Amino acid sequence: MSSAASRHARARWFAAAVTVCALSATPLAPRALASDTPPYSETYRPQFHFTPEKNWMNDPNGLVYYQGEYHLFYQYNPDGDSWGNMSWGHAVSTDLVHWKQLPLALSHDDQEMVFSGSAVVDRDNSTGFGTRSDPPMVAIYTSHSKDGGRQAQSLAYSTDRGRTWTKYRGNPVLDIGSTEFRDPKVQWYQPTRSWLMTVSLSTEHKVRFYSSKNLKDWRLLSDFGPAGATGGVWECPDLFPLAVDGDRNHVKWVLVVNINPGGIAGGSAAQYFVGDFDGRKFTADGPGTYTPPAGDLLQNFEASDFGTWTTTGIAFGQAPAAGTLEGQNPVDGFEGGRLANSFHGGDATTGTLTSPSFTVDRPYLNFKVGGGRHPHAQGTVLADFEGGTYADWTTTGDAFGTAPATGTLPGQQEVSGWLGAGLVDSFLGGDATTGTLTSPEFTLDKDYVNFLVGGGNHPAWSGNPTTVELLVDGEPVRSATGHDTEALDLTSWDVRDLAGRKARIRIVDANTGGWGHINVDHLVLSDTRARPEETSVNLIVDGQVVRSATGSDSETMDWASFDMRPYAGGTARIQIVDTETGGWGHLLADQFTAADAPAKSAPQRADWADHGKDYYAAVSWEDAPGGKRYMIGWMNNWDYAGTVPTSPWRGAQSVPREMALRTVDGRIRLTSKPVSSLTSLRQEPPASAAGITVTNTSQPLSDPAAEGRALDIEATFSVKDARRFGLKVRTGARGEATVIGYDTATRELYVDRTRSGAGDFDDRFPGVQTAPLKAENGKVRLRVLVDWSSVEVFGGAGEAVITDQIFPDPADEGVQVFAENGSVKLDQARVWNVNSIH
Repeated sequence: MSSAASRHARARWFAAAVTVCALSATPLAPRALASDTPPYSETYRPQFHFTPEKNWMNDPNGLVYYQGEYHLFYQYNPDGDSWGNMSWGHAVSTDLVHWKQLPLALSHDDQEMVFSGSAVVDRDNSTGFGTRSDPPMVAIYTSHSKDGGRQAQSLAYSTDRGRTWTKYRGNPVLDIGSTEFRDPKVQWYQPTRSWLMTVSLSTEHKVRFYSSKNLKDWRLLSDFGPAGATGGVWECPDLFPLAVDGDRNHVKWVLVVNINPGGIAGGSAAQYFVGDFDGRKFTADGPGTYTPPAGDLLQNFEASDFGTWTTTGIAFGQAPAAGTLEGQNPVDGFEGGRLANSFHGGDATTGTLTSPSFTVDRPYLNFKVGGGRHPHAQGTVLADFEGGTYADWTTTGDAFGTAPATGTLPGQQEVSGWLGAGLVDSFLGGDATTGTLTSPEFTLDKDYVNFLVGGGNHPAWSGNPTTVELLVDGEPVRSATGHDTEALDLTSWDVRDLAGRKARIRIVDANTGGWGHINVDHLVLSDTRARPEETSVNLIVDGQVVRSATGSDSETMDWASFDMRPYAGGTARIQIVDTETGGWGHLLADQFTAADAPAKSAPQRADWADHGKDYYAAVSWEDAPGGKRYMIGWMNNWDYAGTVPTSPWRGAQSVPREMALRTVDGRIRLTSKPVSSLTSLRQEPPASAAGITVTNTSQPLSDPAAEGRALDIEATFSVKDARRFGLKVRTGARGEATVIGYDTATRELYVDRTRSGAGDFDDRFPGVQTAPLKAENGKVRLRVLVDWSSVEVFGGAGEAVITDQIFPDPADEGVQVFAENGSVKLDQARVWNVNSIH
């Protein structure tokens, strides 16, 4: 099972305590909750993906085909819509499309939760649970002890086609005394006429293989790992053979290892290895150690001090660390004998480490990073007050003076929490002074305005305010104030309803009494609601953070790279920042190198069954007809799984996919495509468009029927000179859309859900996911499945797949074709509306 016990220990939940007076606001997309709404018609309810009628669901379990039915068991909380009381839910299908939910199969009890596992048909009755003429179905699951969290493998059996179950009295059948030993995938291995178990040693980043003649007595065979991506726990392994390019004389084995966090798109994901299995041991193909591109070394922290790099705070100490610090888990992956480590004094300390300015003369900056995953909030800086003047901002009165303050003013309590060297502080002359400071006009082209504010608590409605105001058409539409403290706190305004409007920022001090002043700094337009803390490596150009990287909640360092080409010939600085005081509130950095090619991280070097944010715990069906290998994954991500805005259910499965091994660019790759039976849901005839050339624009497909909330789309493009092109789905009047595109420069398929609808429930939800994809003979082919709250995109022959949840306004049903920086030809597009399976 995707162990939420481990996961919840790492989860970061925070709330920024700020006083905000929103004079105008647009309601966020509603959580899908309506007590009088018929089941399966709620907002965001998937129409052709399996979801339980109510409550929480995560990993698919026990996938087996028997007597005409595909069985889908799944991690399920029978008591609510959050993770807990884990049990096995159950559904069956005859075609992998239409599902019938059955009663609860395996329930938690006073002693155990029923974590993930698999199911087999014991045709020879090796367990003695049935007979040869009426073989039992046997579930092999992880028993998670409610007393101490011990994890062991246990059995349950059914003699009525999986409708009722009995737990084996001799449980557990495999116990190594571990709390991180889970998710057994069991299959019949014919060459040795024995059962083969593939199971995860999660925190060791290992998969272990066992053999048994009766499913009760297990013999250790071998271990695989660590290998590939190891930035999170390894879970839900699967092992199966496939013919390469359809050649049954050339068979390779695929080992799927799901990982959380540390996936290719962040959070949880499904990686895989291709190799050979000899009945005892799995051996992966491919290279071993990685050597990054050579280049000019800027800093390797091997000296006894930081040299020309400067520090603030105490987190980084007075010199590079010689490895692991007191109280820290073991650090590895750094080069040489020293590194930058902000764990001095533990996670509670903060500080920065900044390089001198340097000239950008190589296209990439490569470095190693580790530690906490607390990313910098990227955006467009409206003002950081670092230039020594207010620039184009205009003042009235005398409270703000003629230039930004550089810290605490005479007679003022100590000011804290601002960034850099300058800030706005209207205490000039004390609380009795008044005035305003107003920005030049700008366009609201991002979703949020983020800034730091402190000082007096005098809201706009108080008559004598100390406020930051957002003005549109000269009128305040958002406002924020301090909370009677000199510490600046982070504040965010949601401005999605004002997209495209012209606006100004006005900072007002109209109060002459106690706390009659305001402090403001770092006004930023961003696509994400800002967080007050970060552990990040930032590249600063012209006073703005233009590139940023963070850790992955791991003390194992990995390579990262900044693309420096846009700043060639300019000057830049590197700043390592630790402002996080909670769990994983530290950062590791080393080996800053200017190079001609980017270094690749372990996730970038690994292979992935899906490059999206929402495909995890992927496992396959045993005993499928015709030797087919069908796989399904949980369509969610542990980064935000508990907060997605759905009710009374939470959690969906992907569409089942037919898997294959194909040679792509000289490498054997795992490819996937939706099961063929999914086409039975298409409403004929499709809307269509053909032979359309699009240049620097977005436009609806010519057929007005090409819109809807549940769609199946096939499209082929001829590459011309456009930098990016593709489709936009679930488009609406407010500019929301999910963008499915192809970047000709990077040769990548991508899905951009930054403006796909509701996404403010977690700052890790908005984003752009990419997958490598080469055009074939100048053509890019896409298959796109759009449901009420998801997109699944299959590029080429299925070698590039991206699965993402989306939560658009139900009224947004448009489909558009687009091209950026040039032209593209849409050879053909067919758009089917899809019938519901409910």
